[in-house]
Amino acid sequence: MPFEMLVGLNVADDRQYQAYRDAIGPILTGYGGGFGYDFRVSEVLRSETEAPINRVFTIRFPDEASSERFFADPDYVRTKADYFTGAVADTTIIARYTR
Repeated sequence: MPFEMLVGLNVADDRQYQAYRDAIGPILTGYGGGFGYDFRVSEVLRSETEAPINRVFTIRFPDEASSERFFADPDYVRTKADYFTGAVADTTIIARYTR
């Protein structure tokens, strides 16, 4: 059953974040995953977290187990350390759901 996450980020460095996205693309595809919606957000009217959010997107996988394998993949973990950590100040998982 398809699994999806709705994620909010506070991206501090757009160029480095795009490099992260480019680098994880082949890894994500290898797990049957992909991005759905992707928005730059200029104003948050209501939030359940104190962390700022300026980017919102969905990421989907064929099932939840595939997402868990993706996020545990050593190449993904290394890429995240190289790019994501310096590019993103805050991460908010808004929702996780099966479609």
